Amino acid sequence: MRPVPIADITHILERSERLWRELRGQHLFITGGTGFFGIWLLEAVRAANERLGSRISTTVLSRDPAAFVQQAPHLANQPALHWHRGDVRNFAFPQARCDHIIHAATESSAALNASRPDIMLDAIVNGTKRVLEFAQSSAVTSVLLTSSGAVYGRQPEQLSRIPESFAGGPDINSSDSAYAEGKRMAELLCAITAEQRGVSIKVARCFSFVGPHLPLDAHFAAGNFLRDSIAGRPIIINGDGTPRRSYMHPADLVIWLLTILCDGQSSRPYNVGSDEEVSIFDLASRIAALSGGNCPVVIRRELSDRSAQDYVPQTERARHELGLETTIDLNQTLRRTLIWLKEERE
Repeated sequence: MRPVPIADITHILERSERLWRELRGQHLFITGGTGFFGIWLLEAVRAANERLGSRISTTVLSRDPAAFVQQAPHLANQPALHWHRGDVRNFAFPQARCDHIIHAATESSAALNASRPDIMLDAIVNGTKRVLEFAQSSAVTSVLLTSSGAVYGRQPEQLSRIPESFAGGPDINSSDSAYAEGKRMAELLCAITAEQRGVSIKVARCFSFVGPHLPLDAHFAAGNFLRDSIAGRPIIINGDGTPRRSYMHPADLVIWLLTILCDGQSSRPYNVGSDEEVSIFDLASRIAALSGGNCPVVIRRELSDRSAQDYVPQTERARHELGLETTIDLNQTLRRTLIWLKEERE
């Protein structure tokens, strides 16, 4: 596994120095540390320790630390990083002091959600319950839950962007809602724990992202398009290409997550994502153009009702209350990612 680009790490550090000062000498416990979010967080912590002298120690929960050590030795063998083997649903509590918990562990696989929704729901709900039990036992300063924009259910046609106040929800009569409903339950567990136990719990409702280390063979449209363009194959759109999405670069994601952890209000969710909307067809076309224009874009389905498929956040709450902004636009995001992927293939 290659490190993330130095320019992206520099981008993070230059725009978050205050956060690293606040976290100086603190101990983080991270679940999901070997996933897309986790890798970027670990890269940022490593750089902050090396360049800014932050002296942040990190404990990462993993079912298989040895596998990650082999894949990413530059990350896994840091002196300030410690591994804790276990399943998020039933792990033994670490004995070391813990100041903050970032709970980013989740099975976001569409295949698992379709084939075993019971396992998906169990992992999210009981994993969150166990993390909250650990938070109470260790008297942490704060917990950050990485939730999802999926908690809102289908985005109504008349709603161009979803605000945190939107009271929609997933279809509880469909097993396809296991992931989304699990995230709703996770947020509810956090709200109960914050109210009854006095734990400071911050909630980040994360939308769509694209950048180095995004899985290219999962259910993420952007990842699939990047994979096809790098391979020189036609970019296939399985739908009609009209649904709208927005994509945030993971460098901005790290800044937003750490800001919410340090500055966010407990039990007040914040949407995390870009508000630069783009249709799926436009996304595919941009990737094709940026990769050299040799990849045709193929739409497999005729125009259909797309209103229920949009997925774009309203981010005014994070911008106004926390001073956050999106600093890398979509074209830059795609260009940087394509360069990194091409270098990885060489």
